[in-house]
Amino acid sequence: MDTSSRYIPGSVAHDPHHEEHSGPFLEYSTEDGSLRITGFWVFLAAEVVLFSTLFATYILYHGQTAGGPTSKALFDVPGFATETVLLLTSSFTYGLATYSMRRMQKKAVIGWLIVTMLLGMGFVGMEISEFTTYAMHGAVISRSAFLSAFFTLVGTHGAHVSLGILWMLMVVIQVAVRGIDSMTSRKVFIVGLYWHFLDVVWVFIFTVVYLTGKVL
Repeated sequence: MDTSSRYIPGSVAHDPHHEEHSGPFLEYSTEDGSLRITGFWVFLAAEVVLFSTLFATYILYHGQTAGGPTSKALFDVPGFATETVLLLTSSFTYGLATYSMRRMQKKAVIGWLIVTMLLGMGFVGMEISEFTTYAMHGAVISRSAFLSAFFTLVGTHGAHVSLGILWMLMVVIQVAVRGIDSMTSRKVFIVGLYWHFLDVVWVFIFTVVYLTGKVL
C-alpha cells in the first residue's frame, strides 16, 4: 500500500515553492511588521513636508540673485542630465534587487544593491564636483538668496542620498551574514521605499530647478 500520499491529521502539506516565495515576507502581515512599515510611511510623509518647504523657498527666491550668478548662467545641461541618468538607473537596479529578494537569490540581491550603491556614489560625486565648480566661480551659498535656496534644496537631497548609500551598505552586510529572512527582507523593502522616494524628489528637482532654471 502506497502511504506517500496519506493524509496525517493535524499535518500541513509541505510546499517548497510556497515557502520559498512567501516565508521571509510573513513578517509584513504581523502586527509588529505592519507597524514598522506604517511608521516608515509616516517618516516619508514628514520628508514630503520638508522638501515641499524647500521647493517653495527655492521658487520664491529663484529670481533674487543680488547681481550674482543666475541659474541660466550656472547650470550645465550635460552635468545634471548625467546625474539624472545615474539616479534613475539606480532606482531600476534597486528594483532588480527587490525582485531577486523575492526569488530568494541572495547573491543577486547583494550584487544589485552594490551596483545601486555605486550609481548613488557616482551621483553624489558629480554633485560635489558641481558645487565645487560653482564655488570656484564665486557662486557660494552666502552670495544671494537664490544660491542659498538652491544649495539648501539640492544639498539636502544629496545628504539624503548619502545617508541612503550608508543605510544600503548596512543592509548588504546583514543580508550577507544572515541571508534572506523576515528581518533582512523587511529592511531591503524599507530602504527601497526610501531610495525610490529620493528618485521622485530628484525628478522634481530636475524639472523645477534645473530645466526651469535654464529657461527662465
